[in-house]
Amino acid sequence: MSGDIGQRKKDHLDLCATGDVGFRDRTTLFENVRLVHDALPELSLDALDTRVTLFGKTLRWPLVIAAMTGGTDEAAEVNRTLASVAEARGYGFGLGSQRAMHRARSVQWTYAVREHAPTTLVLGNVGLVQAREMSTAQLRALVDDVGADALCVHLNPAMELVQPGGDRDFRGGVEFFRRVTAELGVPVIAKETGNGIAPAAAQKLHRAGVRHLDVSGAGGTSWVGVETLRASGGARRLGEALWDWGIPTAASVALVSKLGFDTVIATGGIFTGGDVAKAIALGAQAAGIARPALKAFKEGGRDGVERFFDEVEAELRAAMLLTGSGDVAALQRCPRVIVGELERWVAQLGR
Repeated sequence: MSGDIGQRKKDHLDLCATGDVGFRDRTTLFENVRLVHDALPELSLDALDTRVTLFGKTLRWPLVIAAMTGGTDEAAEVNRTLASVAEARGYGFGLGSQRAMHRARSVQWTYAVREHAPTTLVLGNVGLVQAREMSTAQLRALVDDVGADALCVHLNPAMELVQPGGDRDFRGGVEFFRRVTAELGVPVIAKETGNGIAPAAAQKLHRAGVRHLDVSGAGGTSWVGVETLRASGGARRLGEALWDWGIPTAASVALVSKLGFDTVIATGGIFTGGDVAKAIALGAQAAGIARPALKAFKEGGRDGVERFFDEVEAELRAAMLLTGSGDVAALQRCPRVIVGELERWVAQLGR
């Protein structure tokens, strides 16, 4: 497959929609979280408050349709449809990497979702290695050109090691975050891409001025796996070895949510409303859903996406009622029991 960015974006969409690119043996570990049933919740299902405020905007649900794509005609259709769903349902919406847009202004239109999502929380997106070489003014232009409310800077060293033509030099990240958080003028979100964020990395980010994380942990889409299917020779063998590399999403959320960040978003293997509820009970403010939304769109168009999120919302409401959580803040405080491998992650790294 071509190393061209447009072709890579097309490959990514195709593989995420139809390919076997999930983690093979590693899970999110949300199955190790037990929410405690409240037999006497004293709540009405219809009166539950599912709103949350992120980056100055009030969402009707603690949900973000997470970053996936941009740069091609097909990507434009995906972005427009999913952004309009986010607008209608009161979610946030994340754009895919704007690297293609930075290199070729002719594809900027594929990221333009404001017409379809005028009030939605929109998150821009750029890779750390590319952003490190850009001026603050160039980064702000990426934000302003799509009307984003915040900028995700994605961290993806494992993915880059396998990607044909990927980056190999990851120095200067801390200094970059120190600069951009001080100068950009909009919130900066440090976001992984399927391998999670450990406490040590989170602490480095916090010291550099970052106050918002998207953990994007292991257990959902393996972006190493995606790139492995595009690679050949030694890169493919390395990708096979690293396919399941990473920190499970539940572990990453549990470990970083106590470190003083203003926002923790849980993405990576969020498939159900139950996953969303468990992520929030572990300390996240919201959860991001990516590949399941894309698959629902590919299989059933906008109606398929709406049906999928109907189920997510119903499950999240049920979990809130059955834990006695009248609002999202109460869900964050609700009793939960951590067992199995997740308990070991928290015990050994949560000191």
